[in-house]
Amino acid sequence: MAASLPFGISCRGGLNTNLSQFEMLSNPGLATQLENFEVDNDGGYRRINGFTAFGGTDATRPNSSNAILGLFVYADGLIITSGTNIYFTLDGISYLQINRASVASSGDNHTTFTGRSIAARTSQEQCNFAFYEGDSQYGEVVITDESSASKPFLFKMTGTGAISNRTYFVEEITVSGSVTPTLCTVHDRHLVVSGDSDTPNTIYFSGTDDINDFTSTGSGSIKLDDKVVGIKPFRSDLIIFCKNSIFKLININDSNNIAVVPVTKNVGCLDNHSIQEIAGDLVFLSPDGVRTIAGTARIGDVELGSVSRQIQPIIEAIAADINDLNIASVVLRQKSQYRIFYSTAGQTIAESKGIIGSLTSKGFEWSETIGIQAKAITSGFNSNGVEKTFHGDKDGYIYLHDTGTSFIDNGSSSNIRATYTTPNYDFGDFGTRKNMRYAKISFSPEGNTRPTLRVRYDYEDPKVPQPLDYTLTSIPLPSIFGTSVFGTNVFGGTNDPMVRQAIQGGGFTVNFRLRSEDSDPPYAINGMYLDYVPSTRR
Repeated sequence: MAASLPFGISCRGGLNTNLSQFEMLSNPGLATQLENFEVDNDGGYRRINGFTAFGGTDATRPNSSNAILGLFVYADGLIITSGTNIYFTLDGISYLQINRASVASSGDNHTTFTGRSIAARTSQEQCNFAFYEGDSQYGEVVITDESSASKPFLFKMTGTGAISNRTYFVEEITVSGSVTPTLCTVHDRHLVVSGDSDTPNTIYFSGTDDINDFTSTGSGSIKLDDKVVGIKPFRSDLIIFCKNSIFKLININDSNNIAVVPVTKNVGCLDNHSIQEIAGDLVFLSPDGVRTIAGTARIGDVELGSVSRQIQPIIEAIAADINDLNIASVVLRQKSQYRIFYSTAGQTIAESKGIIGSLTSKGFEWSETIGIQAKAITSGFNSNGVEKTFHGDKDGYIYLHDTGTSFIDNGSSSNIRATYTTPNYDFGDFGTRKNMRYAKISFSPEGNTRPTLRVRYDYEDPKVPQPLDYTLTSIPLPSIFGTSVFGTNVFGGTNDPMVRQAIQGGGFTVNFRLRSEDSDPPYAINGMYLDYVPSTRR
């Protein structure tokens, strides 16, 4: 009998849908399917967390079944836009409607404020937020929406404790005549807006340290030769993303030298809601992929990079349907992750998809999500310095994002289906048949988990016998002093246990799929050790 041979796989590189099967032979750690996994910065592929209702078992929806159109972490709570209204909440249970008639500069107490008339946000659509630190207790928030039907809305609040004990300030900002911008940001002590339906190529900026006045000292406007899609500060400049080009506004506080400088005339941005900052660079969705804007060693210089070549077919599908998709994105700072979620108006929560870009030492590595519908998503630090991440869906529910062990669909908990599929391996010799003996899989379990292992030979050739799936039920939990349970955890067990599974059958190539569909705690797959016996040649 021939001696068995080993083959080792380290899970790294993330999802790759761009390489051919033969090209992937030299990168065995890549995944051809990586659904509801994330590339772990500590190595391996980790099943993602779920999400839980904001407010727990007492959670309520701010505006019945109206979709969540925007979210923003503010003070010690959350601002929500939904339907034609804007709300503030501390707990996800009770909500204060804040889109009311303008308040005097001295502010209103709760009783006076709630007695003011409603200022409905006509035809409100997906919203944008700008934050100005200023000199107030929590700062000021400006809200615009993409219907281009309402003026920018300014909100700030002071006080602590119960909502009824605080003071409120609101105001609709007049930019210029009937201009109703859809985009907003704060740059170098100015509020900058753009996206008005009648002047889509123009950006407007407020007076210096005067974000609610577009006529005071330092204010102005600049017209470009392309439709503005997004605006975002980057270091000392303001990056202006257009449909087919990108510019930067420089020297906004120097009236003699203020200028708009082209960055590129060949690359545009598909959607404003894809623009985020991560690790000091801007990242955005362009027609040819996810791109970055990064600084260089030269002062004031920037460079464009492409970081999504591995998943180009997925990006091309998103770009082709961009006019029908709701795009929302967020950066999870602690994980160095950029997440984009996309869905159509008619898709169910279970059908909604997303992509996760994890920034590793080798650049971005990607995976996919399914079952998370984020019509709006936000991540920010509250007044206590704690990072909070929320998302909202089309049915008006708000969730604590990236927490828990299950998904929520229409208010009910559902399992997370996670799938990792390897490329087809020929172990360096396509012409020799291999009889598999066993696999050893390295896991990092965070609790009891029972994934299944599927083995397929010769590209799932129906003429080749294929074994049944194997359920891995013996993943030992490591013992941690103070938390381990006698009879459940393994004394002396490692954090990354190896699970041995005997395998039947053989073929010229073999691939593996690990899948779980449950509400068990997450786990990471670190790598595999395969043992096989070479057999006949063809």
